[in-house]
Amino acid sequence: MCFFYQLNKSAKALEERFVAEVVDKQQNIFFDSQQDVYNGFSHPVMPVITNREPAGIRFFEWGLMPSWAKDRKFQDNTLNARLETLREKPSFKNILGNRCLIPADGFLEWQWLDPKGTRKTKYLLEIPDSPLFAFAGLWSQWVDPTTGTILPTFTIITTEANELMARIHNTKKRMPVILNPRHEKLWLESGKIEMYNDRLKATAV
Repeated sequence: MCFFYQLNKSAKALEERFVAEVVDKQQNIFFDSQQDVYNGFSHPVMPVITNREPAGIRFFEWGLMPSWAKDRKFQDNTLNARLETLREKPSFKNILGNRCLIPADGFLEWQWLDPKGTRKTKYLLEIPDSPLFAFAGLWSQWVDPTTGTILPTFTIITTEANELMARIHNTKKRMPVILNPRHEKLWLESGKIEMYNDRLKATAV
């Protein structure tokens, strides 16, 4: 799965890499208080590029909220979406056209060193010579029934682990879908895409 990822690049770096402009009013809040690593279970507000506005970088909350969800407790279950079951899951099957790019420069995963996971090694996964890349994602907008506030949210799509990730994420054996830069536009346009997952480099941290 992917519950922790790294993004510590400037707004200018994101704009240049994705040929898009930061247009969201939350940009100053994000970049002024930027962290190295973000924990999905705290539901941070992160930069995303949607198919609705491919030339803009906006800020959505991590943990997709389907339109029918009653409250935000639902979000812990939708930090990730399995590529193999997108068309089956109620949370995702009606928004398959709501595609997004999720900029990152790395993500974290833990390798279990014993059957119960009492001993673990943390790894940082990056793509050599690629300071920024994009996870494939889906997005949605949820209306809070108590306040009427519109909350934009996203999920990271995951797939079966490749050989490297199967050794590191040796319990679930999953990994995020990292897009080939040449296919980022195709993902937004609902076309066939090529993953960049085989170019990962792992470093114990």
